[in-house]
Amino acid sequence: MLCLCLYVPVHISERIEFQYFESESLPAQLKSLFKLCLFLPSQEFDSYRKWRKKILKAGDKDLDGQLDFEEFVHYLRDHEKKLRVVFKSLDKKNDGRIDSQEIMQSLRDLGVHISEEQAEKILKSMDKNGTMTIDWNEWRDYHLLHPAENIPEIILYWKHSTIFDVGESMVVPDEFTAEEKKTGMLWRHLVAGGGAGAVSRTCTAPLDRLKVLMQVHASRSNTMGFAGGFAQMIREGGLRSLWRGNGINVLKIAPETAIKFMAYEQIKRLIGSNQETLGILERLVAGSLAGAIAQSSIYPMEVLKTRLALGRTGQYSGIVDCAKRIFKKEGLTAFYKGYVPNMLGIIPYAGIDLAVYETLKNSWLQRFAKDSANPGVFVLLACGTMSSTCGQLASYPLALVRTRMQAQATQEGSPQMTMTGLFRHIVQTEGAIGLYRGLAPNFMKVIPAVSISYVVYENLKITLGVQSR
Repeated sequence: MLCLCLYVPVHISERIEFQYFESESLPAQLKSLFKLCLFLPSQEFDSYRKWRKKILKAGDKDLDGQLDFEEFVHYLRDHEKKLRVVFKSLDKKNDGRIDSQEIMQSLRDLGVHISEEQAEKILKSMDKNGTMTIDWNEWRDYHLLHPAENIPEIILYWKHSTIFDVGESMVVPDEFTAEEKKTGMLWRHLVAGGGAGAVSRTCTAPLDRLKVLMQVHASRSNTMGFAGGFAQMIREGGLRSLWRGNGINVLKIAPETAIKFMAYEQIKRLIGSNQETLGILERLVAGSLAGAIAQSSIYPMEVLKTRLALGRTGQYSGIVDCAKRIFKKEGLTAFYKGYVPNMLGIIPYAGIDLAVYETLKNSWLQRFAKDSANPGVFVLLACGTMSSTCGQLASYPLALVRTRMQAQATQEGSPQMTMTGLFRHIVQTEGAIGLYRGLAPNFMKVIPAVSISYVVYENLKITLGVQSR
């Protein structure tokens, strides 16, 4: 069986040997051949226990609580690929070695500033031959048995939700390093992301308003197309009417982003994670809960946006007037119409968006990340666009029902239906296709929204002095 021999030096000169049996499923021919020895100082014995727990979690594919030989080899191969990517990214001179200046520069690119003395301490911990440089073998041998599901270098290149704003509000928040939180870079990132979202939403507002009109008014008997929809809006209120409801859509970015991020950080602590980066399932749970909290806080603004987008020219003098009229006529509960389908839509949107993005990211890293973890702008835009599109497609029927429930009071003589009643009514009168009214303009805005968000985000980062990655 796979035997782990652990020699723990004590204060006296003699060594105490601990035999620990990791697995009983080695092939017979390997039982007498495979042996793994670790030499640990006595104060690091607790660290070993923590290490074993982590590596078992990372490598145990069949979830039987044991790490057999095949799983162990698979873990080492997979982990070595990730280590090779990071080593190449750190090796700025491409000479096969990492020195203290390269460590300092790489950490500076990630927003972490250290002195040359600190960089040399990092080198000494890995340098075996005293050259004060680290080659690939030293790097691999030091890190190979340190499980890392998310290597910071890869995570930081592939940040997703701040950059790719498509006017939706269900994405999982970004993760930031401890250094970014400490230095205030975090808030600069959020401000840059908010500014990018504001510009992006303003540029695609006409498509967003057309989507709302089609969701509420289009039917089998009233087929509203692109040309007809835009012509109707311009005829009714001029070119300016194409942006009706955009003001509140932009205003809600700041409170929603701040609440979502703070809730996300607190939920991470509640689920017992001390890691800077979470696994995909943990991100989904924490992100969905944070999204639900943020949406609950700003949901009245969502209702105001829909009412303003559907309003006639001169019906409301502004956001405050719209809110007063709704409250006076319908009461406080009107500001939470469609709340349930909106909350239900968070899980499929965030789950599929995150899963598709992670799948595309991992596929690219496995196939193309030979020299760097940086995928480049076009790969990031393509992955962000595809994942957002898939997420919207999955949650769209719930979004449509939410919008119709928000708009029910504006339609004279229409019955006030529940979520399930509205679902049944749409399917019975319009067929399954009725649940996807307005999908075309919604999809049309994804590519320009993602592209505009990225360009504005990068420029705002430079203006705000945010380190580029």
